[in-house]
Amino acid sequence: MTAAARRAGRVAGKIALVTGAASGIGRACAQRLASEGASVVLTDRDVRGGEAAAGALGAPHTFRALDVTDPAAWARAIDETVRALGRLDVLVNAAGVGIMRDIEHTTLEEWRLVNGVNAEGTFLGCQAAIRAMKATGGGSIINVSSVAGIVADADLAAYCASKGAVRLLTKSVALHAARAGYGIRCNSVHPAFIDTPMVDGMLAAASDRGLTRAKLARAIPLGRIGEVDDVAHLVLYLASDESKFVTGAELVVDGGLSAR
Repeated sequence: MTAAARRAGRVAGKIALVTGAASGIGRACAQRLASEGASVVLTDRDVRGGEAAAGALGAPHTFRALDVTDPAAWARAIDETVRALGRLDVLVNAAGVGIMRDIEHTTLEEWRLVNGVNAEGTFLGCQAAIRAMKATGGGSIINVSSVAGIVADADLAAYCASKGAVRLLTKSVALHAARAGYGIRCNSVHPAFIDTPMVDGMLAAASDRGLTRAKLARAIPLGRIGEVDDVAHLVLYLASDESKFVTGAELVVDGGLSAR
């Protein structure tokens, strides 16, 4: 990267679409990409939260409503982005849901909800992004998985399954795009528990929320639950040309949890 490019921002001139951008990791990723020069399309099912997040960033950043489980909604979001901004360079699949439940107590409805958003939503996003990116010479797809997609947890049956699916889907996408010569890279990011509204919601199901939160922090070698910027910095790297030889990788940001 040249000195001029560094001054302009690490992703200067890139067009990025981020799902789940109304809050949590998605919002932090949108903020980080915008701060480094990208034009960001924030998407979410939460229209009020998404509009607030985009409004806080200001022009040229915009919000579009998107249910990641809806193929037609994906097609509209990508097509509108390309029409308005010319292309798509970066997709961050950050939308996700989690339910703290073991295999005996997970209902089929809960299983379908978690896998629908986390696994199928990511699958649909990859498909839609590839269609746009291959037409303009490439791009970077970043799938937010979880350390729970690498190391299992007894109380996260559906979540572990969905995030494990994202992990291997990412590798398959990376190999396909490389073999086809599309110039598209695809990598997955694997956070441990991060201080987000989603994690707060999962902890709400615990009998003692404070005790459970403290237990999670103690389980991480660095001794704390992660912050959204811990993930956003890694996503920025994968979105930038600094990672131009990185594809099919799984990058953990878990305070050492998976090192045990």
